[in-house]
Amino acid sequence: MTSQVRGAQLARLLGQWHALPGRRRSPDYAALAAAVRGLLADGRLPLGVRLPAERELAEALRISRTTVTAAYRQLRETGHLASRRGAGSWTMLPGTHRVASTGLWTPQDDRDMIDLGVAALAAPPELLAAARAAAEDLPRYLGGAGYHPTGIIELREAVAAGYAARGLPTSPDQIMVTSGTQHALDLVLRLALAPGGSVLVESPTYPNALAALAARRARITTHGLAVDGPGWDADLLLGSLRQGRPKLAYLIPEFQNPTGHLMPAGLRERVVAAAHAAGTDLVIDESFVDLPLDGTPLPPPVATFDRHSRVISIGGMSKPYWGGLRIGWVRASAPQVQRLAAARVGVDMASPVLDQLVAVQLLAAGPAIVAARRAQLAAQRDALTGALAELLPDWRVTVPRGGVTLWVELDGPISSALAREAEEIGVRLAPGPRFGLDGTLERFLRLPFTLPAADLVEAVGRLAAVRYDLDRGGRPQWREPAVIA
Repeated sequence: MTSQVRGAQLARLLGQWHALPGRRRSPDYAALAAAVRGLLADGRLPLGVRLPAERELAEALRISRTTVTAAYRQLRETGHLASRRGAGSWTMLPGTHRVASTGLWTPQDDRDMIDLGVAALAAPPELLAAARAAAEDLPRYLGGAGYHPTGIIELREAVAAGYAARGLPTSPDQIMVTSGTQHALDLVLRLALAPGGSVLVESPTYPNALAALAARRARITTHGLAVDGPGWDADLLLGSLRQGRPKLAYLIPEFQNPTGHLMPAGLRERVVAAAHAAGTDLVIDESFVDLPLDGTPLPPPVATFDRHSRVISIGGMSKPYWGGLRIGWVRASAPQVQRLAAARVGVDMASPVLDQLVAVQLLAAGPAIVAARRAQLAAQRDALTGALAELLPDWRVTVPRGGVTLWVELDGPISSALAREAEEIGVRLAPGPRFGLDGTLERFLRLPFTLPAADLVEAVGRLAAVRYDLDRGGRPQWREPAVIA
């Protein structure tokens, strides 16, 4: 059954659509059509949703029905709306797009695209040697069924040793291997959050975490992060836990995605204490914990301060090693791990043994691999910030001390419009609204520094030209963004 958005709901999503770039040069109907396309571009308006009737939307926006009729007509002409007499109009995409295997809509032609939507590095050169060694080690597993719901023992031991090296004693029984960090989050939510449960998240935060919470129909409240400084407002965060008493809080304390903030040790301890008092479970995403830059010292893991099994930590190989190696993990109490394993049987049984053996080999060589990654990322970060300072000096950038992304404050609420224009000149962006709720964060843009420095400098040059064109009020052509990761 096709869902429907009401006139008042669409009006809230559209916000100040009159103020879009180029608005003064466009008639009302064209500006309205462009705003609806913008909602489709960054995912705030889903595909296949029935839009309100023309009269209803006109009343909600306090404009003439003629304007809405003309806007709908233009959306049909561009392939963003399908209408049938007596049945209404529903959202779609132009015929030059296809559904990717991920279920996301992607352009058919991605040649020469500089993709800044995905914050992940290419594979390290050591991966091939690790894969060969893993294949040689595989025969000793072939005599069994190959199902290891908590993961093979060698990998669980290696992950547990990594936590111990960070000052957090951990046994292999406290580790469950998953098919990536996102899979780890999904399993934790299945275990710890009933449908409709309340969750506290940071704003901005990782968009795929928001998608996982939406799948659980979670009631989400947010804690806003400052652009600079420590990021988290301690009093507000602790007050949200004490007063809201959410069932779950999802936090990224190490080089937060997308802001790059690092939570100080004192706040970590206070957050754990407040969560225990409020009856809140903490899901701590440690995806970027291996990537401090410039010699930045890391505070103790959040779970160090846990005395009541309130902290569940998740992490994986995607950011320091390679996203194509779908290996993640959960660190929790041993009983929680067993309950997660029981829940997993109804999802995917177990992670591939060969992939886990590759991960064992990479973790054994981890110190050298990660050191090279850090040096590479620091150089690429500096190239990106230098290009931004030279070509887009009005954009505000706080240089992160780790992680892989910049959270850039733009010189106006143009993030989605900029992403649409940039797509046409070969730069794919992750606009700010993808990292928050209700279409906010239009003044922000996430820029990863995971590509070679030359590509990053070229991308900034193209963005500078696009920013100039937005001021000139040129009419955008249309393509859709692909993957945000």
